[in-house]
Amino acid sequence: MQRLSGKVAIVTGASAGIGRAAAKLFAAEGAKVVVAARREAELDTLVTEIAGVGGTAVSLAGDVQSEDFAKALVALAVSRFGRLDIAYNNAGTLGEMGPSTGISEAGWSSTLATNLTSAFLGAKYQIPEMVKQGGGSIIFTSTFVGYSFAFPGTAAYDASKAGLIGLTQALAAEFGPQGVRVNAILPGAVDTEMYRGMNDTSESQAFVTGLHALKRVAKPEEVARSALYLASDDSSFVTGTASLVDGGASITRT
Repeated sequence: MQRLSGKVAIVTGASAGIGRAAAKLFAAEGAKVVVAARREAELDTLVTEIAGVGGTAVSLAGDVQSEDFAKALVALAVSRFGRLDIAYNNAGTLGEMGPSTGISEAGWSSTLATNLTSAFLGAKYQIPEMVKQGGGSIIFTSTFVGYSFAFPGTAAYDASKAGLIGLTQALAAEFGPQGVRVNAILPGAVDTEMYRGMNDTSESQAFVTGLHALKRVAKPEEVARSALYLASDDSSFVTGTASLVDGGASITRT
């Protein structure tokens, strides 16, 4: 049986990487999916791919930093599919990197806006729709960086992703009585465009691979399967968690 049959999901950051993999997996598991990102052409391709294997998806391109965009995504889900059961607020950026004393205020603010504020804005409009129908599942993509591991020069990224864990716990406590579950996934390194852009040499890739007990980085599909678990009724008694999906990076430094 399809684990998300009859459910409606929003996935942000869906043009590539984890978000794209999750959107395809959610659709394959029976969900009707609203996919969102800035890159319209990539979203159009994704919708076509999902339809090509019998799934259902619609897209909306825009900036997750915008409150109006957060409202529009929920409105699209409800107008097209009649409800909202799942929201995977996955969009993110590495943001401005470098010594913490050199990060610009604009770079700091932009990183937090993309990684943290966008998740808050998404949940702000997703939760009331879920409450109307007696519950739902909200998922955020945090990271093991800033939780169980830290790299120099990543202060804005670390702070924004750690903030997602606090947001997860606050929302889970506040809306659990109304049946809304809220959880965060904390991946290790994942083979995405972002990862390859940061690790464009064999030496860098070897170093990052070595941080993980499994001595490899994840495929986007592996993280997507963790999101599927949290989206589905398989995790019906799971809320407020920071779920490490990090290949053992949190237990090894060799």
